[in-house]
This record gives sequence, C-alpha cells and structure tokens, in this order.
Amino acid sequence: MIELVGFDADDTLWHSECYYRDAQDEFEQIIGRYVDLKQQSLHERLLAIERRNLKVFGYGAKAMTLSMIEAAVDFTNARISAADIHRIVGIGKHVLSHPVKLLPGVRDAVEAVAARYKIVLITKGDLFHQERKVAQCGLADLFHRIEIVSEKDEAAYRRVLAEFDLAPGAFAMIGNSLRSDIAPVVGIGGWGIHIPYHLLWAHEADTDFAAGSPRVVEVKDASGIAAALEQLDRRAAA
Repeated sequence: MIELVGFDADDTLWHSECYYRDAQDEFEQIIGRYVDLKQQSLHERLLAIERRNLKVFGYGAKAMTLSMIEAAVDFTNARISAADIHRIVGIGKHVLSHPVKLLPGVRDAVEAVAARYKIVLITKGDLFHQERKVAQCGLADLFHRIEIVSEKDEAAYRRVLAEFDLAPGAFAMIGNSLRSDIAPVVGIGGWGIHIPYHLLWAHEADTDFAAGSPRVVEVKDASGIAAALEQLDRRAAA
C-alpha cells in the first residue's frame, strides 16, 4: 500500500511557467531592437544556452536571467547596451517576486491527501525563491517534510525515501512534469499521478517516458487526485 505521497510545487500546486513565458516575451522585445527575431531562431538558441548552463547555474529564475544575459551578448554580437542588460536583470527580479497563486482545488486536494497519508513537498530550483514560495503558499504546515533539490532524478527520490525508511513501492509522486516528477519515480518502482499544466518548459517536455504506464494515472486537475490515489492503492495492493 502507498504510505507516502509527494507533491511537486511549480505548476502542480501553484502557477509558475506563465511568469517565465512572460519573461521570455520581454526578453525578445529587448533583443528585437538589435536583430530580426524571425531569422535568429531565438527560442531554440536560448534553450540550448539554458541547457548548457544547467550544470553550472542549476534551475530557476536566477539561472534563467544569467542565461538571458549570455544569450543577449551572443545574439547581438556584444552590441547590447548596459541599459538593456539592466532591463534583463529586472526581468529576473520580477520573476523572483511574482505572487504565489494556488491552482484551482489545490488546497482541498492537499488537505484531503494529508488526512490519509504522510505527504512531502519535493521541488527543484533556486533555494531562496522556492523557500519564499513555500512560505507564502499557505500549505507548508501540511507537509511532513519539504525537500528543495538541485535535480529531480532517481538518486534524489531514493534519498527522500531513505529518510522515511520506505521502499519505492510505498511512494506516489504527483506532478505536472513526466520528465522530473513521474519518470524517475516509476524508474525506481514507485507510482505517479500526472497533472498536465497548460504550459511546459521545453526542457521538461524532452522525455520519451510513456505516460500510459500502469504505474501512472493522469488526471485533469487537483480534484482527481484522491480518486487517482485510491486507484494506485488498489494496484499496489494487487
């Protein structure tokens, strides 16, 4: 039977990617003063820089801002002004200070799950930013543990389970990203509840994991979490 349930944070409990999309739009407006955006494949080139920098900067708004500055210098052949570099820094600060807006039905869903299972919040990204969002979300007291990790991979989930002294088969993870929230948990023998968000960073979409796995249930929104856990409980018991 499932004993521990993990929740992703960004775009599972609260809105996040929409702020990054707005930031990218502002970045393109700045770069568009220097180059023809249609000819530059800006999205693909920025994503390549962000991926290359992940091992150095990690995830989150600060990493995005540094990658944008690097990209701005590269795209404009170092012609970008100091004033526009300052505007890019401002874009990053704005993302770091965005309000925490829970997704519909999330509070009721988390409270319902917490009444039946131990729950843990597992999120990745900039430590200060994630801590601020957790503090402002109004849900922190419901979780037995809050883990902010540098990467969501099999090793990270194994560490969390070791701290609870649980086998992977007793753990279910809830999240919007197949790559980060579901695939590594299923890979170690756990269970997953996938809640797609209407926006997904291209890096998170880069996975060949089959969503139709019998160890995964997909739901449309938070209201389906309780029924999905009951379904996974039955499968785990069988």
